[in-house]
Amino acid sequence: MKYDFDTPVDRRHTGSLKWDVEDGELPMWVADMDFRTAPEVRAAIEKRAAHGVFGYSVVPDAWYEAYTGWWRERHSFAMRKEWLIFCTGVVPAISSIVRKLTTPAEKVLLQPPVYNIFYHSVRNNGRQVVENELLYEDNAYRIDFDDLEKKLADPQVTMMILCNPHNPVGKIWDRDTLARIGELCRLHHVLVLSDEIHCDLTDPGVSYVPFASVSETCRDNSITCIAPTKAFNLAGLQTAAVCVPDEVLRHKVWRGLNTDEAAEPNAFAVDAAVAAFTQGGGWLDELREYLYRNKETAAAYIAERIPRLRTVPSQATYLMWLHDTAGGGKAAQTAAHIRQTAGLWLSDGAQYGAGGADFLRLNVACPRTVLLDGLDRLARGLAD
Repeated sequence: MKYDFDTPVDRRHTGSLKWDVEDGELPMWVADMDFRTAPEVRAAIEKRAAHGVFGYSVVPDAWYEAYTGWWRERHSFAMRKEWLIFCTGVVPAISSIVRKLTTPAEKVLLQPPVYNIFYHSVRNNGRQVVENELLYEDNAYRIDFDDLEKKLADPQVTMMILCNPHNPVGKIWDRDTLARIGELCRLHHVLVLSDEIHCDLTDPGVSYVPFASVSETCRDNSITCIAPTKAFNLAGLQTAAVCVPDEVLRHKVWRGLNTDEAAEPNAFAVDAAVAAFTQGGGWLDELREYLYRNKETAAAYIAERIPRLRTVPSQATYLMWLHDTAGGGKAAQTAAHIRQTAGLWLSDGAQYGAGGADFLRLNVACPRTVLLDGLDRLARGLAD
């Protein structure tokens, strides 16, 4: 491989959220990677830093061209420049959109087990959560469409947050599934807010389907949040975008983001995104191959040495969703026990809503030696 993903990077004492742990502990929980970002991105940041002046920044044409070119070439979706709005992050955007496009006490539909921060974005803004729990059968997930239509038919449900690909289960929703969601939401006047931040972290040879690309119905009744931050490990740079094809919706989103002061780039946010989307393709392809091998390694280890766990197959993300068949609905206690006895910090599935209490989430975006250390700790923690 041209790029090095094997050499560990010491992130302790660097102000890292992930690595702010006790000595001897190994964090494999929050969704950021333990790899340095692409050299091409680092070079762009270093060039900008060398300039030495970090005043207010604008969003140049190069930023729009980077996004539209990447989605056209990588995801076969022809976004238009005018559809895009810069924002400081996907989570700030989701919270802003919930505030702007729903009213207090209205209901927002989520599909658990799902990214836990969605719940905060809804409840912290005075809205109610409605859950359309995913069906888990034969070690795989699918949507319960009978329940989904019933929930969408409630006139108090005015927004659905879609996770595509789905975190934490790693599911890529196919075109037919997305089209059916789009038709149901249009029928019941429910706006779709699609979080597609993990879209570039698919397995080699696998692609995702942008929700807005499926049909005119999906396009005109949706808002999509995208970013280079997960794929290129840039979350700390606060750089993302919102894609809103419908002009009226776009104006509302733009007003909301500006009211919330979440639409102005810092001095590095634009250059990093442009470099990622125009020069980072080769690095990303090698990363995806490395992550796929990590997932294979973890799945084989777990199958051989930790029989109480069952790996849920996934097609995207570097997050492995592990079914604790002996968990008894006590994922939080199990995760705490593993941390106490083996020093391994995982995410407990209970925080991801309904259906998560028998699961653990494992982040495998790390050098393979670190992964093997984590797996040994996992086996030890569950054996005690």
